[in-house]
Amino acid sequence: MAQVKDGSAAIKRNRSIECEVTFCVRGVISPILANVYLHHALDIWFEDTVKTHCQGAVSLCRYADDFVCAFEHQADAERFYRVLGPRLAKYGLEVADEKTNLLRFSPSHWKASGTFEFLGFEFRWGRGRWGKPAIKRRTARKKYRAALASLRNWCRTHCRLPKAVFFATLNAKLRGHYQYYGIRGNYESLGDFHYQVVRILYHILNRRSQRRSYTWKGLIDLLKVFQLPRPRICHDF
Repeated sequence: MAQVKDGSAAIKRNRSIECEVTFCVRGVISPILANVYLHHALDIWFEDTVKTHCQGAVSLCRYADDFVCAFEHQADAERFYRVLGPRLAKYGLEVADEKTNLLRFSPSHWKASGTFEFLGFEFRWGRGRWGKPAIKRRTARKKYRAALASLRNWCRTHCRLPKAVFFATLNAKLRGHYQYYGIRGNYESLGDFHYQVVRILYHILNRRSQRRSYTWKGLIDLLKVFQLPRPRICHDF
């Protein structure tokens, strides 16, 4: 939001004005502003400067203000880690220490590799189908608990709505969760999330009246009527 303090209705060319700008944190415009600002502060600097000073292969993956950098050599990673803070400080930015870490993540040392979170997913090494090291992904535990708590609060607040309205909205929320987190290898987290949602429904719907309204069999029959979405993988990558 930009507020022009000058009282005139028309702004003449080359006329300086004083503006008071307020940015909405986590608003719709935040990713756009992050892309515009970090394009020069991080992206161009990484391509033109960081890569030319590294001995091995390097890569940057960024979405809005979240990014992950991969380095072939440990010395390159440590040097980048030291200069990242001062670089962002030149643009009035600072690194979130609680979200920033330097760790080994290599298939040749996969048992000693750490884990990291990016865009709501937890990345770690494990054994693949043929017993070889493979990158495993699942819903980040913090995001998982937050999504479950949010859904529980919503169900508790809206449980007295007409069932058709209640389940239409609930089903939309579940489809949104599956469509975001439904990547290959994350079915276990999706299945556990679905199981916990059913348990929440059993306890909350039985509190709508003074006596228990549903047995487990009755609840399962109700969920079949309103077609509670089952977990599914939406993205094959």
